[in-house]
Amino acid sequence: MFAKRRFSVFLLDTILIGLAISLAFLLRFDFSIPSTEFQLFWQCLIVVLVVKPLVFISLGFYNSLWRYASLQDAIELLKGTALASVLSIFVVLYIRQFTPVPRSIFLLDGLLLLMLVAASRLIWRVYRETYIVTKNCGGPRTLIVGAGEAGSLLLKEIRRQSQQPYNIVGMVDDDQEKKGMKLHGVPVLGGTEQLKSLILAHDVEDVIIAMPSANSRIIRSIVDSCKNANIKYKTLPNISELIDGTLSISQIKNVEIEDLLGRDSVMLDRDEIRNYLTGKRVLVTGAGGSIGGEICRQITKFRPKKLILLDQSETPLYEIEKELAANFPDLLILPLIADIRDREGVNSLFEEFSPEVVFHAAAYKHVPMMEYNPAQAVLNNVFGTRNIADAAHRFHVRNCVMISTDKAVNPTNVMGATKRAAEIYIQALALTSATKFTTVRFGNVLGSNGSVIPLFKSQIAKGGPVTVTDKRVIRYFMTIPEATQLVLQAGSMVHAGDILLLDMGEPIRILDLAEELIRLSGLIPYEEIDIVITGLRPGEKLFEELLIEGEGVIPTTHDKIKALSPVRIDSSLLKIELDTLFEAARANSVADIVASLKRLIPEFKPTYTFKGEAPATFQRVRSDLFPKVPGQRVKVIPLRK
Repeated sequence: MFAKRRFSVFLLDTILIGLAISLAFLLRFDFSIPSTEFQLFWQCLIVVLVVKPLVFISLGFYNSLWRYASLQDAIELLKGTALASVLSIFVVLYIRQFTPVPRSIFLLDGLLLLMLVAASRLIWRVYRETYIVTKNCGGPRTLIVGAGEAGSLLLKEIRRQSQQPYNIVGMVDDDQEKKGMKLHGVPVLGGTEQLKSLILAHDVEDVIIAMPSANSRIIRSIVDSCKNANIKYKTLPNISELIDGTLSISQIKNVEIEDLLGRDSVMLDRDEIRNYLTGKRVLVTGAGGSIGGEICRQITKFRPKKLILLDQSETPLYEIEKELAANFPDLLILPLIADIRDREGVNSLFEEFSPEVVFHAAAYKHVPMMEYNPAQAVLNNVFGTRNIADAAHRFHVRNCVMISTDKAVNPTNVMGATKRAAEIYIQALALTSATKFTTVRFGNVLGSNGSVIPLFKSQIAKGGPVTVTDKRVIRYFMTIPEATQLVLQAGSMVHAGDILLLDMGEPIRILDLAEELIRLSGLIPYEEIDIVITGLRPGEKLFEELLIEGEGVIPTTHDKIKALSPVRIDSSLLKIELDTLFEAARANSVADIVASLKRLIPEFKPTYTFKGEAPATFQRVRSDLFPKVPGQRVKVIPLRK
């Protein structure tokens, strides 16, 4: 049953059908239909009024939202009117027992109907966008920077809103050929070098940067112009976040630090990813974490048969499951609470749900925290990884991808050492397994849980100070979507057993990052928000490395992913040493844990000391190793024999 508006459109189309056939007869007979042709006219009129509306209904003409009409809708309209005309011809010929009729009538009828129906839709859009939309345009006067595809999509989306959130007064683009032209009726006023003067000349209140693939230099220049003009500025997501080519008003966001870091857009071989994910049963461990959760979001775009979310923390697992279920209601999602350290539980899970692809993102990752809890770091990051890898091998998983870190390279902390031990085990198992094991190594991820960006933002929101460990500290950074999309791409590659290294770009000084975040918050570093140097925390380096001595870099089919030839591993000693490590971890013997890690990873060299009163948690866990003498302060040098 039609809604009122759809019935109105249907009624209008029926009138236009009758008008088209009438005009066709009038044009054919020079506006004077002979009496001998009246019978033919009435027969044709009745036929088209019956046949064509039925064809239009059956083709779903009245299920389209013409306020969002596109070229594809116009093509469907052409197909529908052509089909309706052909069927009408056959019915008329059948009624007249195939007596010849003037062919020009049907040709004119089809062309006239197409023009009339198309015009009715076009006139409504013109009326809506020039009168209704303009009348309801009460938003701030806004410039769009970027008169390309993204700018076009944004302008169309803004105009589709019944209450426009922005009053677009013009566009800005550095392409000189576009200057003075119009995009959907909006003039291109000039280039970005003129942005400040254009803002002042046109009383602009907001600027939206519609350049998803622009580099950081361009974005920074635009932001500086907006700051100098003292107006608000926003941006669209980068091209990797607009992966499906759609855009909505809600995606317009404030310029973030990620937009200023100079990361190029990620180009994915979507066919390769689709080949190993679409229609498959996919398991993600650590699904409630920032990396695991984003991996899940990216996987859903490739339509797996089943997505199994595994995490030991209930609340984050609930949140990601709720989000994915809302966005992909047709996808079978299974949230499972489990601990990867439970070997029997992991095996039971693999046996019951038979995953075909596994992304292993579950890990303890906070460096100082793991210095206080080395036994838990070993049990989770090494023993838990072994459980997942062994289950993947035992139950014939096709692809198993482990997420590693640059902190595994020449580690100076327990967390990095445990991730390196996990890498070693995965590589050793890959030599004898039919499962394609892949390890992906990358650096810090912007905005991940517990990372420096949320910490800085929280400190700025509280009025400071912002704490930086050392002025010299530099780190490699990636955005969460970029890292996870490259992880998916890496899983499709043929480098089984190798460690794949993601291109991290240029390292960034943490102090510069803090200063830029303060500026993005509209404040002045060292004046309105102070920055305090606190000193390196336990286990931290001044800079992270990406390669271990002996690892050779091998190019892959993707320019942002390199393969590392594995360092030789004595597999005969690996199992013995891992068993020794696990026994030390179960006994919570810190000295034995460190000794075992050093034998397993010769490049593991702790280079820091921790002086002063040990934290309460540290004292409680280490009371057997560092006994406290009454009246004496405890000086702790952790991870030292």
